[in-house]
Amino acid sequence: MNALVPLPVLLPLCATGLSLAFGTRLKQFQRFISVAVLTAVLGLSAALMIAADMNGPLSVHLGDFAPPLGITLVADRLSGLMLTVSSAVTLCVLVYSLGQGMADRDEETPVAVFHPAYLILVAGVSCTFLAGDLVNLYVGFEIMLVASFVLLTLGGTGPRIRAGSTYVIISLFSSMLFLTAIAMTYAATGTANFAQLAGRLAELPLGVQTLIQGMLLTVFAIKAAVFPLAAWLPDSYPTAPAPVTAVFAGLLTKVGVYCMLRTETLLFPGNRLGDLLMAAALASMVVGILGAVAQTDLKRLLSFTLISHIGYMVFGIGLATREAYGGAIVYVVHHITVQTTLFLVAGLIERRGGTTELTRLGGIAKAAPVLGLLFFVPAMNLAGIPPLSGFIGKLGLMRAGVADGSVWAWILVIGSTATSLLTLYVMAKVWNLAFWRAAPPGQAADGTVLESDDDSDDDTDEGPDRMPGTGDEGVRPRHEPAGRAVAATLHGHAVTTTTRLPRLMTWATAATVALGLAYTVFAGPLTAYTDRSAAELIARVPYVEAVLGR
Repeated sequence: MNALVPLPVLLPLCATGLSLAFGTRLKQFQRFISVAVLTAVLGLSAALMIAADMNGPLSVHLGDFAPPLGITLVADRLSGLMLTVSSAVTLCVLVYSLGQGMADRDEETPVAVFHPAYLILVAGVSCTFLAGDLVNLYVGFEIMLVASFVLLTLGGTGPRIRAGSTYVIISLFSSMLFLTAIAMTYAATGTANFAQLAGRLAELPLGVQTLIQGMLLTVFAIKAAVFPLAAWLPDSYPTAPAPVTAVFAGLLTKVGVYCMLRTETLLFPGNRLGDLLMAAALASMVVGILGAVAQTDLKRLLSFTLISHIGYMVFGIGLATREAYGGAIVYVVHHITVQTTLFLVAGLIERRGGTTELTRLGGIAKAAPVLGLLFFVPAMNLAGIPPLSGFIGKLGLMRAGVADGSVWAWILVIGSTATSLLTLYVMAKVWNLAFWRAAPPGQAADGTVLESDDDSDDDTDEGPDRMPGTGDEGVRPRHEPAGRAVAATLHGHAVTTTTRLPRLMTWATAATVALGLAYTVFAGPLTAYTDRSAAELIARVPYVEAVLGR
């Protein structure tokens, strides 16, 4: 079974080569390769999760080089669960993108770049979850960065280039800080392997330990978009194509949360910076949800709720108890799925109404009741309405806070409750404006093609047809026959409103909704698994023994 551990990384990388080789010549084969590989990765991830739960952590030293020289990959309960959930979500998003046509109509570049970039992104995510040392973790981050920049800037429109540039600058800064932290760690301990660091870091002076811990937490907080290091996110994600925004918002920020969980339990036990983490958690909750309340564009609103709900996960990490870690893991799993679903629904709303600006939408519940249902279920899940998985995760975290009994814990319990209520208010606001009220006079009619003039100097155009704050600046409507096929958000050139939503996009979104509901149906096994994961994280010994063999 140990031999299967590298495959979630290797399979997407090999498939990337095939996808590039066949490119635009065999588009059907390219799509088949992508779907088949991600399906295989999902099966492998589930197998690794079950094996790690039954037999303990699995590890492999690539090239048979022992630590600290070799590359170590480890699959324990936490990484197995993260791999499985991320594989399921990325597969659904891929199917959604195929339904949208964005992967198949890339005619402006010599090869179809979406599939290779997407597969590289999946490989980077898998590498991060399986990394057994800081260097390989850094490599996983850089793989994700390369793929992310390509996906964020698809189409080369002005807003996407600006957003992608901001994302890359922030990511490069965090990468430099990460490299510095790795160099300091290796200089102080002689290794970057997690299992060896678990013993050697404790021997360092307290000041050196705290410095390394603080640098690593800063890097991971940037990746996770923890306030005050989250200002880049609301401007970067909403301009990307809907499937890209969905997988970024749902998954990539959780990579940072996963790294915080891993390092705080394995490398820095004792919760020395717990109060700092809880302060950051509270700030993320409050600032994020207040930012969401102020938004009228759905994508930006969801971006701010993303920042807000990252605070719940950091709350669990800051408490540093078994129950808190278990609640944080449940919430990570829940949030990956629900946040992805909401951004996929936002893409469907844009397809149906021509915009995600809430003041220009209305009547969707009556015109497209299926779309209303696809939004309503994950929206209530995000708000934490019982008995959905969002409520289960929040309840676990609040119970852990009450059990802890410290001042910070009680403040976070109150802050979590207030944030949950404000999230419900925000979701009700979206429902009322976009779904429940009558369609406003300015809403795009069926068959309207909204074409972008972004290649021109859109910053100086303040005409009446502009849609400020939506990423559609310089967009002017004109009427064409309904159902005209265009690459809606791949190049940023056109969005065609349609009464009948693409079937594949709808079914892919429904699959993520069903996955979120499955967490509720199987809440007992899920919480039991996450409790075992939390116990394994705190114990540390199974992980160390699996890697070092003692």
